[in-house]
Amino acid sequence: MAAERTTPRVTRRRVRTRANLLDAAFTVFAAKGFGRVSIEEVCEAAGYSRGAFYSNFDSLDELFFALYRQRADLIAEQVSGALAQDGPDLDVPAAVDRVTEVLLLDLDWLLVKTDFLVHAAREPAVAETLLEHRARLRGAIAERLARAQGHTELPAVFGDSDAAAHAVVAAYDGVTTQLLLDRDVESARTWLKQLLTALLTDGSGTPR
Repeated sequence: MAAERTTPRVTRRRVRTRANLLDAAFTVFAAKGFGRVSIEEVCEAAGYSRGAFYSNFDSLDELFFALYRQRADLIAEQVSGALAQDGPDLDVPAAVDRVTEVLLLDLDWLLVKTDFLVHAAREPAVAETLLEHRARLRGAIAERLARAQGHTELPAVFGDSDAAAHAVVAAYDGVTTQLLLDRDVESARTWLKQLLTALLTDGSGTPR
């Protein structure tokens, strides 16, 4: 019985430790750059030992992917939630408005993600894992577009909802690259709205 009582406390403590390490790592990565941070610095920022780190993560790469999953899941939820409000009859212009209003455009996260992208470009195994994570994000968007496609025709140039999802993610990537330089979040939202409207409609706001 004693063991049964202590297990939940250990589990909660480990979850809390992991969350604190993720929060500390994000802060340090954003301040110094992913490639310039050591495990020791993450541990110091979180107030934990290296043992606490290695009981949760094998490497900084693994820790980053945990951060990436958090952000990717949030973005997928934001996009899916905005697209789901119309039911099967997708009102594309209205959905684009909702997506661009709620979508995560966090400068610190973009800095961290861009640093890691450069790191992954030089490490094929890391790049492969990053591509898998990006594919899951696209898949969540494509799934919602596919469910709506029988009611709202997508532009014929895409061929299918998966291609349309690729275009949506590419537009987000392009807008956020500009955002890294000019740091103008409102302009980024405006540009993203215009791009998505042009991609998913005939450019006038009317679905094809």
